[in-house]
Amino acid sequence: MTQIRDDSREMRIDPDSVAGGYFKHAVYNHWDPYEDIEKALIEQDRKRLIDADEFGETEFEDLMRTLALFGAGEEAVTEDLAPLMLVVDDINDQMFVSSQIYEEAKHTQFFDRYWREVIHPVADARGFERRAPTDQRFFVDGYVDLFDRTEAAMERLLEPGEDTPTNRVRAYCHYHLTVESVLAQTGYWGIVSSMSPRGSEALREDGMPHLEGLVKGISFIRSDEGRHVGFGMQKVQSHLAEDGVDESVVRETLQELLPLVAETVSATDEVTDPEPLVEYASEKLTRRIEVITDADASIPDVETLVTLSEDSTAAD
Repeated sequence: MTQIRDDSREMRIDPDSVAGGYFKHAVYNHWDPYEDIEKALIEQDRKRLIDADEFGETEFEDLMRTLALFGAGEEAVTEDLAPLMLVVDDINDQMFVSSQIYEEAKHTQFFDRYWREVIHPVADARGFERRAPTDQRFFVDGYVDLFDRTEAAMERLLEPGEDTPTNRVRAYCHYHLTVESVLAQTGYWGIVSSMSPRGSEALREDGMPHLEGLVKGISFIRSDEGRHVGFGMQKVQSHLAEDGVDESVVRETLQELLPLVAETVSATDEVTDPEPLVEYASEKLTRRIEVITDADASIPDVETLVTLSEDSTAAD
């Protein structure tokens, strides 16, 4: 029977804990994927893609692949985080992880909305093949392998005797530090760099219109992901410092997954030049390892964690 009353602590939650601070940040920075991405921006993106004569079917195919990879990733992490919710026993951690699952579901909704309101209408207007975001042609082997491994790392925590500090570190490395930090942040950087008026012209492909509705949605998602990444980094750093988990677990796990990230970000070479994306991912992974394995290093704040540098060598 669950004990509802716990007299070992005076208050139910600790707002000064790391997880408590992230939860508070999530509440104050809530956004609505139905309302906060204005219909006018979505309509503008749709019109620009319809009118972009130099943006042909090949480029549109890669744009669809980019969005399909993001949408499927958000759906997968919404599902895959559930085991962590079941094994964490601190109420502050539970509250934060519950907010994270909700936010991943919002991200899934945004990409679904964009596909319905932009991708399908553009395909119809320009006579391109109408495809579903679940079309398996969009998903390269490395991407599938990465998410299969992430799901397995999380589900292992539910197996008898397997919820150990080392296995939690592996789970955080798969989910928070690779999928959410390295892969997602690299993808966001690529989108913002190539599709925003404030992006890098060096990364833009010919004929790629500015898609400010998409970029605005990405900006909201990045803010959420900064909290998620910070939480995972803090947990890994704590397990290394307090539970004796060897830092080689972090290095080996992240380095093992990097080729899968590189294969994924290289799959959309008509939208964005893949070489700087791979360099960006590698630099970000290296920086994450440096911070996590230094017990005295401070985890960057949320705003720093979601900063997308124009220079891949300066990635936080």
